[in-house]
Amino acid sequence: MLYEGYAPGGVALMILTYTDNRNRTTSEVRHVLSKHGGNLGSSGCVSFLFDRVGIIEVPKEGISEDEIYEKAIEAGAEDVEVGEVAYTLYTKPEDLYAVKEALESSGLQIERAEIAYKPNTLVQVQDSETAKKIFKLLDALEDLDDVKEVIANFDIPKEVIEQAT
Repeated sequence: MLYEGYAPGGVALMILTYTDNRNRTTSEVRHVLSKHGGNLGSSGCVSFLFDRVGIIEVPKEGISEDEIYEKAIEAGAEDVEVGEVAYTLYTKPEDLYAVKEALESSGLQIERAEIAYKPNTLVQVQDSETAKKIFKLLDALEDLDDVKEVIANFDIPKEVIEQAT
């Protein structure tokens, strides 16, 4: 099941669960959200804020930005983000495995390849109190047995994260 809701600060949440008891899981998710300043929304209330994409991570070690851009475009990737330790390539969900195979055949090591949700708009969180509340809520949700993944659309500057932790 996929639950949608909000965290403090207007942050949108998509909560992916696997359950054999829908009523129990709904109750647990609703309880955790309300206890930590969030709320459970109706189906479709935040899903428009996320795109379903293929994500491929390639370690940065041994490959330059120019090389990864060239190989990604040749393989059919739509976008590349440069991270601290890895490149993240985005594809259409239906192209994920074809792009992954093309990259592997070109000699690249693939660290992760999956279909996931990516926020298409981000909520800026500028104060550490709101950031603390969001982190506590995310931790509480992830502690639930049936919750497999929580996707959120926040952007918190490093300075605010340091103050919040």
